[in-house]
Amino acid sequence: MTTLRCISPIDGSVFAEREALSLEAARAEIRRVRDAQPAWAARPLAERVELVMAGVAAIGAQNDEIVPELARMMGRPVRYGGEFGGFNERASHMAQIAADSLADIEVGEDAQFKRYIRRVPHGVVFVVAPWNYPYMTAINTVAPALIAGNTVVLKHATQTLLVGERMARAFHQAGVPEDVFANVFLDHDTTSSLIGEKAFDFINFTGSVGGGAAMERAAAGTFTGVSTELGGKDPGYVMEDADLDAAVAGLVDAAMFNTGQCCCGIERIYVHESLFDAFVEKAVEIVNGYKLGNPLDPDTTLGPMAHPRFAAEVRAQVDEAVASGAKAHIERFAEDDGGAYLTPQILTNVSHDMRVMRDESFGPVVGIMPVKDDAEAIRLMNDSEYGLTASLWTRDLDRAARVGDQVQTGTVFMNRADYLDPGLCWTGCKNTGRGGGLSVIGYHNLTRPKSYHLKKVTS
Repeated sequence: MTTLRCISPIDGSVFAEREALSLEAARAEIRRVRDAQPAWAARPLAERVELVMAGVAAIGAQNDEIVPELARMMGRPVRYGGEFGGFNERASHMAQIAADSLADIEVGEDAQFKRYIRRVPHGVVFVVAPWNYPYMTAINTVAPALIAGNTVVLKHATQTLLVGERMARAFHQAGVPEDVFANVFLDHDTTSSLIGEKAFDFINFTGSVGGGAAMERAAAGTFTGVSTELGGKDPGYVMEDADLDAAVAGLVDAAMFNTGQCCCGIERIYVHESLFDAFVEKAVEIVNGYKLGNPLDPDTTLGPMAHPRFAAEVRAQVDEAVASGAKAHIERFAEDDGGAYLTPQILTNVSHDMRVMRDESFGPVVGIMPVKDDAEAIRLMNDSEYGLTASLWTRDLDRAARVGDQVQTGTVFMNRADYLDPGLCWTGCKNTGRGGGLSVIGYHNLTRPKSYHLKKVTS
């Protein structure tokens, strides 16, 4: 029997623990969920939407409990109020577009034939969710999967062990049947065995590149669809006509919010040489104003990283860069304990020879480089094995579109960063993964097309 433990980054104590299911127990749970799927899919779409949104509201009613619980599990300061705003926005949008997104595609009807394409659910959708935004990342798939008529099995990261349990309980209390939405506690070996046995009909995984590769290996030969959102090294580019103050505020926040532990956080910034010095000066001033500390303290603006080993990787990248000639602009904060509590850092004199500009940092550090023009910025932005988002800062929309067309990424932002618009497809390229969530495309990925070619009897 494997015990899963959530170690709080606040003080290193065990905050929660649960026993992982055995393989046999997991198989039985998934059989129960599979048996419930046809009846759930047969319910009217409006009824499924109503029940899912009731579950979303039930989570909102618990926000006062959820916010400090998240702080204890993964370190985000309570002053930021949790995730219900985005959680509700994403689910609500998917509810609003469900009827149109899932409507039959009419191909034609005449005296002889009626032809159409219907979107039908896969069956059992397996959602493997990460710890950094545990509610919002989970709802991206849970809500549209259920609305589309799938049943859902949710496995959450051990760092946020209680999130899936809380979500499932809230949805059940709101009327979603227990065998339609199940939370499970699984270890890696059991997860891989279940995938290899074709226990699921579709898999959505958000996490590391290594984790995504393990999912694909487990599914090899099963023909089970696997959608992945993996690593990132998202760039920002500040053009010479940008609103400098807005660019600094937006990009620094995107680099440092949630202690840099954001899927689409900014990890490298390219600034036109005419604005470079002023940009760096303003960025350093902002970061020096942060308060690192206990996330339960409402004055804290920067909490600990979720685990000391994550902080150790960021420290290693910074130390290697400085040893290779980079300049660190932020002096060590007094609260930096050498463990999960980490000084945020801004680096200049960096190059793509340094890991801090190539490898995912997923922490509060950003390298800033000057560039001469769009061509140099595009070349540097594309010099990455990842491609989730790119943030472009300019007053010229057409220019942003032209540059964006040449950047290898999933989403192009102009004059904003680190945001997920549920009306747009959330997707990536290269080692960031494949597939897409939210928007009408999210529904297409959570269903399969089924064609109807019906010949009429005319005599």
